Amino acid sequence: MIAWTDGTWTTPPAASSESGSHLDVTAREGSDAWRHTAYGFVHENAHALLAPLAVGEAMEVSFRAPWDGQFDQAGLYVHADEEHWMKAGLEFADGHLGLGAVVTEIRSDWSVGYVDDWHGSQITVRVSRWADALIVRARADDGEWRLVRVAPFDGDAVASAGPFLAAPTSANLVVRFTSWERSAADEALH
Repeated sequence: MIAWTDGTWTTPPAASSESGSHLDVTAREGSDAWRHTAYGFVHENAHALLAPLAVGEAMEVSFRAPWDGQFDQAGLYVHADEEHWMKAGLEFADGHLGLGAVVTEIRSDWSVGYVDDWHGSQITVRVSRWADALIVRARADDGEWRLVRVAPFDGDAVASAGPFLAAPTSANLVVRFTSWERSAADEALH
């Protein structure tokens, strides 16, 4: 387990409180992470609690959220610099819960698929860092791991990772993070 106090916030949230093994975090309205593509804007104020992530390591974050505000999102964030990062997890958009990832190399892209049946579950997102890639998996409760993304990532970059949340349009998103762990990276894609 990584202690919540071992991380550093990229942008402080509206509030956070630790109780037992979990951390409750309230997002600031208007928070997000995105660069240029399709929307034309740059947002760099998502709330990510980061600790070092080296090649050969994996990081895992588990959480619960209400998922009722447009674009409410939470998951795991990997950061090298302002133009090279990835966020992966759940986002509520247009009445559906989506599992996906945004990979940013100067410009952001977004891949997403509906997982409406995951509503109300504890979600776990896992990222393994290989020499040239990030391997993203996720699951609901104790279900099967689902491969979300294989994304290029510079193995020479100094990177950090950890839980994140953002609320681009709502003022009441509270995410309960229930665990934050570091381990050896997964050795295989399949």
